Amino acid sequence: MPTYEYVCEACGEDFDVFQSMKDEKLKKCPKCGRLALKRKIGCGAGIVFHGHGFYCTDFKNNNSPAAKKA
Repeated sequence: MPTYEYVCEACGEDFDVFQSMKDEKLKKCPKCGRLALKRKIGCGAGIVFHGHGFYCTDFKNNNSPAAKKA
């Protein structure tokens, strides 16, 4: 489930909500109670590479010594 960022146009409250894509957009601000929430357009998630060997296989300097085997 994605995290959506909302901002209240009345009081300026800015917060994140973890909700399903099927859920309706929130309308009521939890801080001031007004119906002035707008969902911000996100830029998406960043890419994070995990795992053994990523650095060695993709960014290895050809002049560096070979990796030792465990």
